[in-house]
Amino acid sequence: MGEVVIRLEGLGKKFSISNRQESYKTLRDTLASAATKPFRAAKSTDGNHREASGSIWALKDVSFEVRQGEVVGLIGRNGAGKSTLLKILSRVTEPTEGRAQICGKVGSLLEVGVGFHPELTGRENIYLNGAIMGMKRVEIDQKFDGIVAFAEIDKFIDTPVKHYSSGMYLRLAFAVAAHLEPEILLVDEVLAVGDAAFQKKCMGKMEEVAGEGRTVLFVSHNMAAVQALCQRGILLHNGSIYTDTTASAAIGTYLQMLEQTQSLNLLDRADRRGHGEVKLSKVEISTGGENGSRILATGRPACFVFHTTGVQAGTSCIFTIYDHFGQPLASFNSAIHSPEDLRDPELGEKFVCQLDELSLTPGRYRINVAIWSDGVLQDHIEGASFFDVEQGVINGRPVIKGGGSGRVCMHHRWTLPQS
Repeated sequence: MGEVVIRLEGLGKKFSISNRQESYKTLRDTLASAATKPFRAAKSTDGNHREASGSIWALKDVSFEVRQGEVVGLIGRNGAGKSTLLKILSRVTEPTEGRAQICGKVGSLLEVGVGFHPELTGRENIYLNGAIMGMKRVEIDQKFDGIVAFAEIDKFIDTPVKHYSSGMYLRLAFAVAAHLEPEILLVDEVLAVGDAAFQKKCMGKMEEVAGEGRTVLFVSHNMAAVQALCQRGILLHNGSIYTDTTASAAIGTYLQMLEQTQSLNLLDRADRRGHGEVKLSKVEISTGGENGSRILATGRPACFVFHTTGVQAGTSCIFTIYDHFGQPLASFNSAIHSPEDLRDPELGEKFVCQLDELSLTPGRYRINVAIWSDGVLQDHIEGASFFDVEQGVINGRPVIKGGGSGRVCMHHRWTLPQS
């Protein structure tokens, strides 16, 4: 590995959770700040580590180094401080205390919209981002066609980006971040909003960037992607470093941590996100019916019951099933209706999803649950529940553990030649 390109020393970031907000910074202010602070440092505003009333530490005493050419995965539950850390390294926000040194041109893909001016066209934003990274116009000219081809927006390159769909915005943002030859590439979970083909394309590009000896910091809840891309893993917990080790070891610790949350009452979970007017309070998983079993098996029925603290107009429940590496397998949304759906006035504050035939192969699974009301996220809990699937039968065909690749077994039939 090469020289140290990122050095964090006692980094901390405190946010106010009162109604008071920071004043808005213009692009000129941000550029001026970046120009005058190539090595970013900040001291504690209160001179001690006491948490003031109405504030919260998103990061606290974070210290580590990253050398040139390292590919590091930043993992942890929601609210662990991963995105805040990348925003500090990207110079989107200032630390409250400590010191962050970054040596080299930084390309970042944080959240859709960051780094682009909505009134400028796609073409103008490419050149603006390149100029911010210190590139000359001739260098950007050489990369321009590749960026547009990767983003697949050639027909809209001269359209103001405020008219782009989120998918177009995302494709262009990643193309700019990855193709302008940054020495350090910072990528947040934003890739999760792209379609499968785009995610595969982006992973391939990040592998290419890493293979060229450039540095990558990658935030993701997809442990399979972290395992494939990263050699080193840093697990954040409650704003501090829980472990800094190999990617495989960090992933193992993270999964154990998720499992341990099962013992907590869901209403006591502090890592939830959302407006909070309606909360998830309990999850029950069984085969359903009065004599239902809690032991699920491939090919047998499955019933997922989600208890909430209330139901508002337009309230819906969405849950996603993940394998043990965090790879999403299936998602279920009560707001997308079917003629088979029922309304039960006596159901109370519960959502019930029934599967006639569970198609998952034997193994361990977890679910993330989100509660929405009229387009507003009320509650989201990662690893809200875990369940095991035993060996079973689909359409008379045995499905055994380790009997092939993949985590889903589909109902199928063969037409065979006469032997």
